[in-house]
Amino acid sequence: MNKLFSLRPLRLAALCAAAALSAPTGAADPSPDVARLLADADRFRMTDDNLVVETRVTTTSPDKERLYTVYAQSGRRSLVVMRSPAEQGQKVLMLGDDFWLLMPGTQRPMRITPMQKLLGDASTGDIATLRWSQDYAATLVGAEPCAEGAAPSEPAPAAAACWHLSLAAQRKGVSYARIELWIGRTHHEPVRADLYVQSDKLAKQARFIADRPERPTRIDVMELSDQLGNGRRTRIEYLSRQVRRVPESWLNPMALVRNPTLE
Repeated sequence: MNKLFSLRPLRLAALCAAAALSAPTGAADPSPDVARLLADADRFRMTDDNLVVETRVTTTSPDKERLYTVYAQSGRRSLVVMRSPAEQGQKVLMLGDDFWLLMPGTQRPMRITPMQKLLGDASTGDIATLRWSQDYAATLVGAEPCAEGAAPSEPAPAAAACWHLSLAAQRKGVSYARIELWIGRTHHEPVRADLYVQSDKLAKQARFIADRPERPTRIDVMELSDQLGNGRRTRIEYLSRQVRRVPESWLNPMALVRNPTLE
């Protein structure tokens, strides 16, 4: 047999082996479903469609604390009841894009904006709104380090990478026109966010602290850091969550005026 022809199969086999060795050992991560990522991130803050969330807001300069009971309901409806002595009896009702403040002894709810401050840099929108997927359209920016650019009071989780999502507001009644959100690539828990107002200025940075960093099931704390001047930090703690559907009268501003004690 001609030696030239007998060597060709060997050379072909060698080339195939070399190609196999030089090929990547694993395929690149497929592009994730962005809508699913955002819905997953929501579930770490809003663990059910209808919840009562006991919430504590604290600031350090000066040292202040406020307590709120948040009845977060399906259909973008929330009732915030203020529990601290300085605000006792006040309520904020959110129905879609509309916010009302109800004061004790008054007969008419007052329209307010979601940026109305409660304590420190915590606004009514920060307390009452727990879902991004209903209010924002998300696009995937890519995989990035979780800790880059964060400004928390505690170290970032050990996860090497996050998904970076860019969120554009789809409704007028939201606190922020744009949110840059980083979520864990494994569990999709929120890690940090840059919060931009309508003028596209960076207003706040948020850091989310989960119950268990390695296998998170819920977000227990959101820390807000002011970026517009005073550098103040505000801590929002979700003390407890319980599934509860409230009476429809609690979600009607005029009914709340007639029944301020929620009996």
